Amino acid sequence: MAEAKVYIPRLKKLYREKVAPELFTELGYTSKMQVPRLVKVIVSMGVGEARENKKLLDAAVGDIEIITGQHAVKTKAKKSIANFKIRKGQEIGARVTLRGNQMWEFLDRLMNVALPRVKDFRGVNPNGFDGHGNYTLGLTEQIIFPEIDFDKIEKVMGLSVSIVTTAETDTEAKSLLAKLGMPFRR
Repeated sequence: MAEAKVYIPRLKKLYREKVAPELFTELGYTSKMQVPRLVKVIVSMGVGEARENKKLLDAAVGDIEIITGQHAVKTKAKKSIANFKIRKGQEIGARVTLRGNQMWEFLDRLMNVALPRVKDFRGVNPNGFDGHGNYTLGLTEQIIFPEIDFDKIEKVMGLSVSIVTTAETDTEAKSLLAKLGMPFRR
């Protein structure tokens, strides 16, 4: 019986064959388990106008599902904020957590297809690290993804992409993402 070919995303293959060995020698690790790797990618969209128009929240959920290919979860306010007219427990956003092959595929599409479509793109901000090796990127409009049909969107909304890594420091994480192809601004 013939053995079935297992699909491996292009970026994951690049990480295993090229990036991980380079990081191992470059950063002087003693064990292969010390090499930083990607854990998960969180794509979220805050919809402040959802308190007046529930249709916008449903549209945001639909857009995130189209972009990521995975079911989105509606997020609720953790506490009431009077100035923004938000009550605790009110639905105000949407979020998706990607792991495994879907995470690798999404990052590949983000770095090689979506980001170059940003108007006047000069690279992503290299200061988006949190001090623990995680990177957060804010996008101003969801229409940079080719999956989104411009004629069918309710409103142009921004979204946030958080990349969680096992890196101990920001320099290790930046090196990992740069070798994977993240276009950092000089």
